[in-house]
Amino acid sequence: MSITIYIWYLISIEKINEFNIDILNKLDNLYNRSIKEGFMEKKKMGKKPNMFPFPVTIVGANYKCKPNYMTIAFAGVVNMNPGMIALGVNAKHVTTRGIYENKTFSINFPNEEMVKVTDYIGINSGKTVEKSKLFENFYGQLKNAPMIKECPVNIECRVYKTIQDIGSDDIVIGEIIETYAGTDFITHGEIDIEKVKPITFSWKGYYSTGNFIGKAWEIGKNYNKD
Repeated sequence: MSITIYIWYLISIEKINEFNIDILNKLDNLYNRSIKEGFMEKKKMGKKPNMFPFPVTIVGANYKCKPNYMTIAFAGVVNMNPGMIALGVNAKHVTTRGIYENKTFSINFPNEEMVKVTDYIGINSGKTVEKSKLFENFYGQLKNAPMIKECPVNIECRVYKTIQDIGSDDIVIGEIIETYAGTDFITHGEIDIEKVKPITFSWKGYYSTGNFIGKAWEIGKNYNKD
């Protein structure tokens, strides 16, 4: 190899290295920009209802004059005034039959200490387990919507509307008649989520709630996109 060719070889290698470094810097800047501006790559995850988080509740209803319960994560507020909550329930469950029979039900919010019994309720049918014996039951204004005294918060509902034959689950919309909370879980007249320590659910399992991160209807007032 002549000295001239060798020199050109060294120059070309240097240029390639400079080019590669320049490309890497541009890619790094693009990645940092994507993080800052939220341009993250997205992947299709199908039609599975990935809502985060699901609230873990124990729904109660009388069936054949006895309290029965089922664990439900498909629950959410659908109206403020009057307060209404919708449930996604399987029509084959004993508790669902009780809801249709009495037109009433309760929603009970277990805390972290109740995670085992909550799961137990969810994996065992009322056809084989008498779940009323697992708790101290009580009734409120409706007289026929059983609630769990051990749960920090309880809501009794009257069925407002049901939607059936839409898929795997029926939708039951209940009007809130009254809410009950243990006095140990109230701060300044409001139910305190940090004291309740409710359970949440994702498809991997049960989770505890996180820390307070900002005051609603206030933290966004000073938001600056730039």
